[in-house]
Amino acid sequence: MDRPDTPIYFDTAATTQVDPEVVAVMVDALTAVHRFANPASAHGFGQQASRAVAQARAAVAAELGCVADEVVFTSGATESINLALQGIALAHADQGRHLVTTRIEHQATLACCAHLEALGFEVTYLSPGGDGVVAADRVAQALRPDTLLLSVMHTNNETGAMQPIDAIAAIAAEQGVLLHVDAAQAAGKFRIDLGEVPVDLLSLSAHKFHGPKGVGCLVIRDRPRLRLRPLTFGGGQEFGLRPGTLPTHQIIGLAKALTLAAQRRQADLEHVAFLKAQCIEQLSARLDLHIHGAPDRTSPYILNFAVPGIRSDALINQTATAVAIASGAACSAGTLEPSRVLRAMGITGDALYGAVRVSFDRAHTVDDIAVLVNAVITAVQRMQELDA
Repeated sequence: MDRPDTPIYFDTAATTQVDPEVVAVMVDALTAVHRFANPASAHGFGQQASRAVAQARAAVAAELGCVADEVVFTSGATESINLALQGIALAHADQGRHLVTTRIEHQATLACCAHLEALGFEVTYLSPGGDGVVAADRVAQALRPDTLLLSVMHTNNETGAMQPIDAIAAIAAEQGVLLHVDAAQAAGKFRIDLGEVPVDLLSLSAHKFHGPKGVGCLVIRDRPRLRLRPLTFGGGQEFGLRPGTLPTHQIIGLAKALTLAAQRRQADLEHVAFLKAQCIEQLSARLDLHIHGAPDRTSPYILNFAVPGIRSDALINQTATAVAIASGAACSAGTLEPSRVLRAMGITGDALYGAVRVSFDRAHTVDDIAVLVNAVITAVQRMQELDA
């Protein structure tokens, strides 16, 4: 990560810096004579661009363990989630009008569910335990004969809590309920093999794993059988599910970023896990640290914590010259309400209003952790002295 000046960026759960190799292939796609054309054009230039898109689609499918034609490119995870939930609900309402999700989902899922409720669908919202994890048996109890779709995120964007997707997928398959997984915080970071886990729909976004913003995909297993209803209409691109001129450079960038992430996934996991452990150990040695989420069930990429008596906005402001940290989901930035995810976990008081999120990255170093720890400790002690 290129950072000639402070602050050091610790908000990678919101977005990551685009990998230089990804930038290179995107620039080539934008400028090279054999790739700049519209992939839908029938002439030679268009056919070459179309082949580049097909190669990217195949690369994404190879990494996720699915068939290339099951990958539908979108503008990102938000659109993918909307297409998955609304596309299934509107196409198969005659088979059931009940959906199940959790209270800790991304706002894209919750807003989409609210919209479907307004259309007459019924949604059951499951709460997690204090560790931020929704137990698989709670999911099983919520399913009904008229349940059409279950939507659960793989890794929470605020706490990093990782849901038991394998167990949930097995339950959904046994009950004949379709399963959608929001993998925005998981794709590229953890191994996802849809050939092994019976997930029907999977959403992801490239900018979460060092790819470009503005592109993601929805994987639709056995797409002809599921027959999603499109949300937009036009030229019929992306199997009629997402019409519009394909952004070849962004699609190529997504595929390249996912391929690179897969190649270094284990090394990156070990690296960020070490950094997170160091951060927790050093902060805990000096501060009364309240960590949200069980350490053994959260992503090593995300740390959510609070210090009693210290508000999150104050801590973020007091450390801003040294580090960039967050108080929750970037999509909810600017809101004054405390995290609904933490509320759903039963967290109250100082731990709720003081929660901050630090998210780690492959480029962070031990020295960066030292800067972060020093900035937080110094800020906390300064504020405690002022309050004394």
